[in-house]
Amino acid sequence: MNTPSTDRPVPTATAAAGAAPAAVPETVPTGRTARWGSLGPVGLVLAGGISVQFGAALAVMLMPRAGAVGVVTLRLVVGAIVMLLVCRPRVRGYTRADWVTVVVFGVVMAAMNGLFYQAAARIPLGAAVTLEVLGPLALSVFASRRLVNLLWAALALVGVFLLAGGGFGGLDPVGVAFALAAGVMWAAYIVFSARTGRRFPQADGLALAMAVGAVLFLPLGILASGSRLVDPATLGLGAAVAVLSSVLPYTLELLALRRLPASTFAVMMTLEPAIAAIAGFLLLSQALSPVQALAIALVIAASMGAVRTQVDRGPEAEPVEG
Repeated sequence: MNTPSTDRPVPTATAAAGAAPAAVPETVPTGRTARWGSLGPVGLVLAGGISVQFGAALAVMLMPRAGAVGVVTLRLVVGAIVMLLVCRPRVRGYTRADWVTVVVFGVVMAAMNGLFYQAAARIPLGAAVTLEVLGPLALSVFASRRLVNLLWAALALVGVFLLAGGGFGGLDPVGVAFALAAGVMWAAYIVFSARTGRRFPQADGLALAMAVGAVLFLPLGILASGSRLVDPATLGLGAAVAVLSSVLPYTLELLALRRLPASTFAVMMTLEPAIAAIAGFLLLSQALSPVQALAIALVIAASMGAVRTQVDRGPEAEPVEG
């Protein structure tokens, strides 16, 4: 899933929708890549998920210094710089439709991150990711058009109802609204990540989209946080958030997808609300009640069921084109 919570790579997003990820060329890992590969594909995915959610927890810790908008700005700008340096995408030879696709992808990516961090500033991290994951879940149900997925959707709604304490009285309603809006953007991210992946080679489209998002958010970050963005401590923590939430998980998941079936990868992505809850507990002292833990478990079960149902459809399953 989104992971989310969050600025996830193209393979992650397409897998979350129950579709096969973009093909990754087989290469022989050497040096540092070989050492990462020794974790095994499942270990790589888990490490990527842990990196994303602990990066999100670190971002919440950084918010008192830079604010939610400032944190998103640092993450997008630093992440874009790293991705552009690593991928060195070419900018010639693309059609107008290609550029429209990647620009829209960047806008959606920026909106998804901005909305999610606004939610994480107001409600516990585990709850924010659980509500956000409803976007990809709804997309998976819609793409499937199978009756059984209505049952998965109903199970997820029961989980959300429990998480809300029977009416969102226990959660900041503004934070809930931001998390749900981030889920809508996550669903749109899935659609446009698939389109971008088909139009641009390797991770070039992702790097260019991150650059678009960074350019869009930089003026907002300067207005909201000003000189705080260039404070050495804030800049260092922002760089850590960018690496943990974008660069490192993308690398790990790219390696995993060379050896891991897309169906297994997609199911593992549904564990991210639980990882987020653990990160929130360990780093932010955000304890969950038994009812909230059950609610997150129900949403995870619904997401896993929806993904498995979509994968079981076989070759006919296609990502939603919107």
